[in-house]
Amino acid sequence: MEKIFEQQPSDCLKIVLFGPESTGKTTLATQLAAHYTSEWVPEYMRTYLQDKWDREKETISKEDLLPIAKGQIRLENNLAKSTSDYLFCDTNLLELQVYCEYYYNGWCPTEIATAVHNHQYHYYFLTGIDVPWKADDLRDRPFDRSTLFRNFENALKERNIAYTLLKGSPQERLQNAIEILDKRFTK
Repeated sequence: MEKIFEQQPSDCLKIVLFGPESTGKTTLATQLAAHYTSEWVPEYMRTYLQDKWDREKETISKEDLLPIAKGQIRLENNLAKSTSDYLFCDTNLLELQVYCEYYYNGWCPTEIATAVHNHQYHYYFLTGIDVPWKADDLRDRPFDRSTLFRNFENALKERNIAYTLLKGSPQERLQNAIEILDKRFTK
């Protein structure tokens, strides 16, 4: 595996906010980082694709996948250096793999699949689809939320990854996440 896809060692607890588009991952990542006075990793794919859309009015293509993966892991590695507590990841490469397989009929670049297999995280929060879907330039599946949610949940189950499903209002999700983290991890 190319070094650029490697997850660098760190002392922080890496928590992933995981789920389909428009399910509150960014909101929750920023809230948790503020609560724990820690860091959060933005979703690189969103920035990358918004920039592409603004320039070309084009959406994602297969050629974008590896640059997106490289950007995401670079952000994560850089921010992991600046905290010894929690690092809240607003997505990770497993999320990118789920989207690849959904949009490209089961296909995902080998580099991404290999990195997913090798990367380690301490816990996942799966965000439910019970919040209103919000349109923007990039979101394109308002009527396929149930299918996407099942794909995300299956990805966790197939890999035996520990997770908690978060539902309810943003405040309820935040409180539930804090309770789970405080019970599971004492720092």
